[in-house]
Amino acid sequence: MVLLAFLGFAEAQENISYQKPSAEILKLADYERPPSVFLDSKKEWLIFSYRNTYKTLDELNQDEMKLGGIRVNPVTNISSTVSYVNNLKIRKINEKNEVQVKGLPANAKITNIGLSPNEKKLAFTHTTSKGVELWTVDLATATAKKITQDNLNANLGSPYVWYRDSQNLLVKVLPSNRPKLIDSAKDLPTGPIVSTADGKVSQNRTYQDLLKNPQDEANFETLTKAELYKVSLNGTQTKLKDADIYAGVSFSPDGNYVMLTTIKKPFSYIVPLSRFPMVSEVYDSNMNLVKPVNDVPLNEIMPKGFSSVRLGKRSMTWRDDKPATLVYAEALDGGDQYKNAEYRDEIFTWDAPFNNAPQSFFKTKQRFAGTEWSNSNYAVVSESWYDTRNTKSFLIDLNNGTSKVLEDRNYQDVYSDPGSFNRTRNQYGRNVIDVKNGKAYLIGEGYTKDGQKPFIDEQDLKTLTKKRLYTSNLKGAKENIIDILDVNKGDILVSQQSANQYPNTFKRNIKTGKATPVTNFSNPFASLGNVYKEVIKYKRNDGVELTGTLYLPANYDRKAKKEKLPLLIWAYPAEYKDKNTAGMTTHNPNDFTFPSYGSFIYWVTKGYAVLDDAAFPIIGEGKTEPNDSFVPQLIANGRAAIDAVDKLGYIDRNRVAVGGHSYGAFMTANLLTHGNDFACGIARSGAYNRTLTPFGFQSEQRNYWDVPEVYNTMSPFMNANKMKKPLLLIHGDADNNPGTFTLQTERYFQALKNLGAPVRMVLLPKESHGYAAKESILHTLWEQEQFLDKCLKK
Repeated sequence: MVLLAFLGFAEAQENISYQKPSAEILKLADYERPPSVFLDSKKEWLIFSYRNTYKTLDELNQDEMKLGGIRVNPVTNISSTVSYVNNLKIRKINEKNEVQVKGLPANAKITNIGLSPNEKKLAFTHTTSKGVELWTVDLATATAKKITQDNLNANLGSPYVWYRDSQNLLVKVLPSNRPKLIDSAKDLPTGPIVSTADGKVSQNRTYQDLLKNPQDEANFETLTKAELYKVSLNGTQTKLKDADIYAGVSFSPDGNYVMLTTIKKPFSYIVPLSRFPMVSEVYDSNMNLVKPVNDVPLNEIMPKGFSSVRLGKRSMTWRDDKPATLVYAEALDGGDQYKNAEYRDEIFTWDAPFNNAPQSFFKTKQRFAGTEWSNSNYAVVSESWYDTRNTKSFLIDLNNGTSKVLEDRNYQDVYSDPGSFNRTRNQYGRNVIDVKNGKAYLIGEGYTKDGQKPFIDEQDLKTLTKKRLYTSNLKGAKENIIDILDVNKGDILVSQQSANQYPNTFKRNIKTGKATPVTNFSNPFASLGNVYKEVIKYKRNDGVELTGTLYLPANYDRKAKKEKLPLLIWAYPAEYKDKNTAGMTTHNPNDFTFPSYGSFIYWVTKGYAVLDDAAFPIIGEGKTEPNDSFVPQLIANGRAAIDAVDKLGYIDRNRVAVGGHSYGAFMTANLLTHGNDFACGIARSGAYNRTLTPFGFQSEQRNYWDVPEVYNTMSPFMNANKMKKPLLLIHGDADNNPGTFTLQTERYFQALKNLGAPVRMVLLPKESHGYAAKESILHTLWEQEQFLDKCLKK
């Protein structure tokens, strides 16, 4: 009966306009987004940024060019995917009322917001119909001022960097003699496109939006080149550098040097711009060349494995605790994780003006994962290894170079996470680990088998012993620790929320327990107030512990359980190397219930039970890879979730739907293909044919030729003849995510349709991997509502 009802829904092409879901869902989806809030480092100023809840189709229907892995508007010269802020308000943290920033541009399209080093000014860009302008805001007077014309180049990110003096900015400006873009459709080719390989083995993922021909190369160069100007707060401009492709601009902590990283030719047709040749040079404050410090060639050849890296200097940055010292890593194993080596990486430091050779700082036995500096004589070096999921960190005493192990664990083991060091701004305005009297402070999420209990630990850096200063244990609410304001007084900054309480910021004193509100945002989803919410725990048939957040309609009688509800399960698979970490949970029943088109929560208002974010672990222990048994583990996860809710007595297990986005869509198609537990499914923006991503996908490191049976078994497309359940396929027709080409859905739909499966395909115009336009999102909800009602409602 379900199959026939679904077939009656639509058998052929439809001409359909954008639709809206029912009133209950529309009330939740068409809401006013509360502002985002960020603070200065001194916790004196709050900046409130406002934006529309959704974009419009008109915003998506702008000029766009896709080149080298980026998408830009060639008219305005900024990313075509950016979301704009339309208003700014500010206030002191101890005051109650926000102050409207005066003098903002009309119909503001604000982005790239950044505080000056002295945190007295705020800079932002505004996009006009012609281009990008630079504006500043004086926080003391809450007044905005334009300081450039709309001729900036933001195609490679923020077009400005503050000088250390907070009086000037280094700005990327469109070249004065910029050539016109080439219309590839009209420009006749001068010859064929030829690519060659030199016989070296490589493992490159399936990238989107790559360069394809010489016209693309020329347009990429035109769109990314910029001149560098010094611009003062009063608008005075001084040209510093001629046009080049400036991929990185960063000042040394003391402000006396600037490192410029430029992209060079040859460009590539198989990898994005992040792997094009790049040269890094350091200049003094007057833009006199001091030293070329790095020269990275084209990187089209990469060894297999997620812990493999390229050769040469990597991760080159300024050291936060020194006036002008570079720090970087170099592979000692040729960058190949499969080569045996005692040490994998070596970290070097290099003092300006770089007349002396770089100094070895530390060697790691796993892959270098980063360095944190402090406001004292300590640093923390981290390393990790993907195959074992291990992370290890070392505390370095900079006085004598000795090291101690701070952390050595599986990074998927959330219960053993020690937290992150609380940070402060040092004399150079850099965020560093805050060390007071030889002690540092860790802020942890506090996930445990008994629930979440965020904490603050004090750690003695001499002995490494810890003292628990605070454990959050609110009843009926959740508290996230944002920052330590004054450890001696016990003042901290937190965010509090509950299932029905929108997250708000508070000042809390951990000695007295007093909490003072900083923000007071109201709940935009009040209609979910009486919905029942519970984190349920259950086990898979092999004993792996699983969890999910269960929602039941507000008027449902949980004691009588007379009505058996249809159930919707939304999930996303995750890979693990052991059963213990796979069974850990970060679910909290006191998380604010925030419905979005990315889940099924809306449908709890329509009489459905919903199991959101159901755990779908895929485990491969020892030398076994998770995907070696992907399908049976997937089916076991789905069945365990249905069994758990059915055991509670709430549902009709013959009316269960499953859904997911991206890899969750891939999951959904496989569950319907290989199992019989679900009546129907919704798959959004997925990839269904793994031979189209032959050099790895998600967390799979092996290529198709290593394990063809894994790729073929996991591909719903290869098993389309087995799929008989109703399936709703949705995809943006301009997907920008590696591997999830829109073609994946189109070809899968064609296969299912021709093989007689009940399937409906919806392609959303102008949409990327995540959907943005209000019309698209409301129509997606309508499509899902119609589909689920036809498949599951009696």
